[in-house]
Amino acid sequence: MLAAGFLVLFIGGGARFAIGLTLRPMVEEFGWDRSQLGVAVAVFQIVSAAAMYGAGTLADRISLRLVLGGGLVASGFAIGLMSLVSVPWHAVVLYGLFFGIGNGVASIAPVGVMVTRAFPGRTGLANAVVSSGMSVGQLVMIAVLAAVLVTIGWRSVFVWLGIAYVVLLPLLLAAIPGAIDAKAHAAMPPRSGLSVAEAARTRQFWMLILVYAICGFGDFFVSTHVVAFAQDRGIDAFFAGNLLALMGLTGLLGVIVAGYCSDRSGPVWPTAICFAARAGVFALVLVDQSPLSVAIFGLVFGLTFLVTAPLTVVFVRDSFGTRNLGALTGLITMVHHICGGIGAYMGARIFDSSNRYDSAFAIMFVTSAIATLLAFALRRPREA
Repeated sequence: MLAAGFLVLFIGGGARFAIGLTLRPMVEEFGWDRSQLGVAVAVFQIVSAAAMYGAGTLADRISLRLVLGGGLVASGFAIGLMSLVSVPWHAVVLYGLFFGIGNGVASIAPVGVMVTRAFPGRTGLANAVVSSGMSVGQLVMIAVLAAVLVTIGWRSVFVWLGIAYVVLLPLLLAAIPGAIDAKAHAAMPPRSGLSVAEAARTRQFWMLILVYAICGFGDFFVSTHVVAFAQDRGIDAFFAGNLLALMGLTGLLGVIVAGYCSDRSGPVWPTAICFAARAGVFALVLVDQSPLSVAIFGLVFGLTFLVTAPLTVVFVRDSFGTRNLGALTGLITMVHHICGGIGAYMGARIFDSSNRYDSAFAIMFVTSAIATLLAFALRRPREA
């Protein structure tokens, strides 16, 4: 079961960052502005966010095999056809709309529900293990795709991603044990906790929404633009692509440590440390953009990149119960991704108007500092 969740997030984590790898060669080939591809990323974030909420709700009610399998089919179809784009609206429809739906459905929201049901006593660590699939996927797939990019071209990146989805689907369907499928839980006693409406009337809910909004805002600004930023600062395409891959390696360490600490001391401290580290590296690239500083920025940000992913389920379970675990997790993740789209598009607009990312880094520094303070204001489970 952990293997199934890991595989889903492995391929989803690698595929969703492919657009950051191909951003510069695509705009150079077609003569587009970065903001034109930024629209596709923004649409992806919004659509995948809505799909996550829907998938989380469905995970509380129907077969997890059906939910995750459907998401993988849509993802593979859309990402493979990205190899054929020739005008910006193609990317908006294929990457933004269809891949957004697939990636949002086959995501941390239903996977987190699956894992939490199976490991109620080790929720933080178990979710960290499956969430590490995103880091490993980013590390392995982006490293491979960076080599494909420089030797064959950006279109082949999307072709190979489509093939990877075709290969993964039967493995996934075989790996999800029937015992933890949602249908098997239909006969269980009703789970306790708040409804979505009741949770939305609490202070804790809105604090979580703010923290995750800022998290997504920074996450997808960096993942979309870090490769192009590194190349702008003199790092060649292969090493810039591998910087994004290595962010997955440091992210693996960060997510496992965060999940382990969460099971022992709660999710507040890992969340606060995550945003404090982000504020520090955004400050670094505001004052120094040498290749060394860019590399430090990428690797340290990567350490924080997935920290909040396994903690979402922990915050929701401990604060609001398990009655609507999927729906509430999906709702918070939806806000995270919508704000991620805003961050990605904002970065593109700032670059197109100034040919630099400095103003975006300043905004990210301020919002990360605010999120650090907000994290400390989150109540621990016994207080929520």
